Amino acid sequence: MASTNDLKNGMVLNIDGQLWQVVEFQHVKPGKGPAFVRTKLKNVESGKNVDKTFNAGTKVEVETVDKRTWQYLYNDGQNYVFMDGGTFEQLEVAPEQVGDAANFMLENLDVIIAMNNGRVLYVELPASVELVISYTEPGVMGDSATGRTKPATLETGAEIQVPLFIENGEKIKVDTRDGGSYLSRVKS
Repeated sequence: MASTNDLKNGMVLNIDGQLWQVVEFQHVKPGKGPAFVRTKLKNVESGKNVDKTFNAGTKVEVETVDKRTWQYLYNDGQNYVFMDGGTFEQLEVAPEQVGDAANFMLENLDVIIAMNNGRVLYVELPASVELVISYTEPGVMGDSATGRTKPATLETGAEIQVPLFIENGEKIKVDTRDGGSYLSRVKS
């Protein structure tokens, strides 16, 4: 147990049997009345964000979340298989726990897996990954000056929007934090 006065960003709390990560917090001491703590919490499993206010000094249950780097090996058809680079221990993770991260995972990619009491909570990708465009419509000459985009299919099968000048077979950098937006071309 900890007090709401001890909250820090990234801390994981157990509230009513659900795990919530502190995204942001603020201690407020109004001129009149008792102090309180205003927080923004993110559900670790569903990703849902909520605002919650606690009285200052209220006891909250803190959970330990173990975050370790694992290497993605392959998908065996039912689960995703990861390996710890230090111990060579393998871990099978269900598709529901991998979530949208599967759209940007290639074999041998290092990811962070968060676990609580041996249970996988989520898979966290690097901020950006480099992927090859497997298919996109050809761009029209002269269209590169505008900010328009077109759909493109990545080598993982995910579809994102890219600028009109991107062609098949090009390697691009994709931002994984916002669901896969185009960042830049990768120079060979």
